[in-house]
Amino acid sequence: MIPLNVNGREHRLDVDPSTPVLWALRDTLGLTGTKFGCGEALCGACTVHVDGQAVRSCVTPVSAVAGRRITTIEAVTAGEDPVGRAVHEAWVRHDVAQCGYCQSGQIMTAVAFLKSLPKGQQPRAEEIDAAMAGNVCRCGTYARIRAAVADAARTLA
Repeated sequence: MIPLNVNGREHRLDVDPSTPVLWALRDTLGLTGTKFGCGEALCGACTVHVDGQAVRSCVTPVSAVAGRRITTIEAVTAGEDPVGRAVHEAWVRHDVAQCGYCQSGQIMTAVAFLKSLPKGQQPRAEEIDAAMAGNVCRCGTYARIRAAVADAARTLA
C-alpha cells in the first residue's frame, strides 16, 4: 500500500511502486483531468504539482511521491486557490483552449510558475516563454497562453 496525499485527501493505493503517478491518478483514483500525452515527459500534458513543484506524472513512479502533497488540475481549477482561479479565469478571457487536450498541463505549469515569483512581480514575455517551454500545444495557442499568464500575474498583483 502506497500512501498518497492527492488534493488534500489521504489515500492508500494498492499499486506497483513503479506505477506512474499519471495512471494511479487516472485509473485508480478516477481523476482524469491529468492527460496522457507522450509518456516520456516531453509534452507536459501530464503535469501535476508535487509539494508545489510542477512534475511530469507520466514518468514519476508513485514510490517517489509517497507521503508528499500531489495537486491535480481538479483542485487547481476548483476555485479555492487564488492563483489557480486567476489563471483559469485568464484562460477563459483569452480563449486559450482550442482542442483543450494540453490545457490541464499548461495551467498546472502556469500556476507553479506564478507561485514561484515574488509577490507582485510581473513576468516578462521571455520569462513566461521559458517557464512554459516544456509544454506542447498542437493547436499553437502559445501567444494566447503567454497573454493569459501575463494577465493572471497582473490580476494577482
